Amino acid sequence: MNKSSMTNGIATSAIKSNVEVTHLSRNGLILLVGDKEYYLSYEKFPWFRRATVDDVFNVQLLGKNRIRWDALDVDLNLSIITNPEAYPLVAE
Repeated sequence: MNKSSMTNGIATSAIKSNVEVTHLSRNGLILLVGDKEYYLSYEKFPWFRRATVDDVFNVQLLGKNRIRWDALDVDLNLSIITNPEAYPLVAE
């Protein structure tokens, strides 16, 4: 293995995403970040209600706590996900 494909001694191909949507339902979705699950209800996170499955599953972790859905133009951080009442929606 060449040196450029190594990161701290781990092959970059072995590094997997630290975020994924693991479940969709009629009422919301479950997001796995690292080893912790978060439930995002459509009532509190309406951007996902009418999104396509592909768009919801296309999620990235940017930094330690910023979650991004490019196709939906949605950025959330873990503090918003864990305490949505502290961040009222300005627009839907």
